[in-house]
Amino acid sequence: MTSPARLRWGILGVAKINERLVPAFHESTTADLLGIASRDGARAKQAAAEYQIPQAFDSYEALLASPDIDAVYNPLPNTLHDEWTRKAADAGKHILCEKPLCPTAAESLALVEYCRAKGVRLMDGFMWPHHPRTQRIRELIDSDTIGRVKRVTASFTFNLEMDANNIRLQPGKAGGSLLDVGCYTTFGIRWAFGEEPVKVFATAVEKFGVDVEMNGIFWFADGRMASFDCGFTAPLRMRVEITGTKGVIEIPDMWLPSPEAAFSVQADGQSPERHTVPGYNQIVCMLDDFAHAVRENRDPVPLVMEAVKGARVMDALARSAREGRVVEVEQG
Repeated sequence: MTSPARLRWGILGVAKINERLVPAFHESTTADLLGIASRDGARAKQAAAEYQIPQAFDSYEALLASPDIDAVYNPLPNTLHDEWTRKAADAGKHILCEKPLCPTAAESLALVEYCRAKGVRLMDGFMWPHHPRTQRIRELIDSDTIGRVKRVTASFTFNLEMDANNIRLQPGKAGGSLLDVGCYTTFGIRWAFGEEPVKVFATAVEKFGVDVEMNGIFWFADGRMASFDCGFTAPLRMRVEITGTKGVIEIPDMWLPSPEAAFSVQADGQSPERHTVPGYNQIVCMLDDFAHAVRENRDPVPLVMEAVKGARVMDALARSAREGRVVEVEQG
């Protein structure tokens, strides 16, 4: 019998990210991973056997209809997030949806409102906000350790084989580096400043009809600035630098922390001081945070409206890259 304190989970699809996700489900003390579904029943059975998941479902609908499932993880392609998150909400399931929540801000907002109306909890699957290192850096920023944040630079790149069959490179599947990894840099910059940019400028390199590289600038209402780059054509880089009036915080692996989860703080004119926050799996932290929110009948943190705000910035970045001009960010 499953303890009431544990959330009973099902996964929609046999996506590659399950290789990283499933071990975290098994490690979590708040999660029971009870089912996995595929539109190909044989693949569902194979995945269930490989990952030691009790139930295999031969359709997404069958998993959603199961009374044994409280919550679902939705790692489907970007263009299917809206449809299957809505169907999960219709079935009364809480949803942890892979980022980005939807390809556009309008779709994201409509989905948030739909889930609210259905009375289910919804969170997008950014993992890094749940790592204790992130909370520690937030405390340092808020405690004035580096002074007022003046500038942030962020990157997320990796080399991807340029194969048109890869869904990351398909415009019909909402591919492109902005939605795939630029969503991280967008969220990270907004998180570091604690406010929304008012305008952006971006340039992009395209292939197969999607952006495979993007560089951009954010402006905030008081003139402070941030910059980012993302893409599929450079080595793995996940660096964030937060510059304040009195010092700098550097995080070398912001989005996927190493086991020691290091970062450095450099006061003006001083040598960098290295810090570590070891011992945490950020996927487990995310699952636990979501489970606690569901059991406590409250919205998970970060609030899902952060996904809508981030999408507004990415909408503006995409438009800027297309039109070659500075674009104002929708506020709301």
